[in-house]
Amino acid sequence: MTARSSVVPKPAFEQVIEQHGLTVLRVCRATLGVHDADDAWSETFLAALQAYPRLPDGANIGAWLVRIARNKSIDIARAASRQPIPTAELPELPSQLGNPGLENDDLWRAVAGLPEKQRLVLTFRYLGGLSHGEIAALLGGSVPAARRAAADGVAALRSTYANLNQQGATR
Repeated sequence: MTARSSVVPKPAFEQVIEQHGLTVLRVCRATLGVHDADDAWSETFLAALQAYPRLPDGANIGAWLVRIARNKSIDIARAASRQPIPTAELPELPSQLGNPGLENDDLWRAVAGLPEKQRLVLTFRYLGGLSHGEIAALLGGSVPAARRAAADGVAALRSTYANLNQQGATR
């Protein structure tokens, strides 16, 4: 007599879908609600189809599928939380969070009008707090060139800003 293994071979994947499809759909609906459950169900069985050949014989297929469904439901919920929420009306005033110096439009227009290298050097130096050496390494130049660009940028801003102030005083 030969000893037989008590491990049950895996059924065909189509049978797995027939046997566990409703359970997976219920898990997805309970986790996500009706609207996103179909997507989670589909993604669950796509992932399961890819991993099924590596699933050992005798594994608890129902528990395995529920775990996949749970993970796919979490993925879909996370993705949905990153989507913008539409609104019927925009706020009256824009937020000043993230817009420092909004009260000084002339200065920011003058900064925007600088040549790119001067604008970047001034941004990294005075807003980012980087040293001239760090700026040179970041922009791919020498330390003296970074110092020169900073000095030229500040001089241009002083000149432009002084002209703007004189125009405002003569109005």
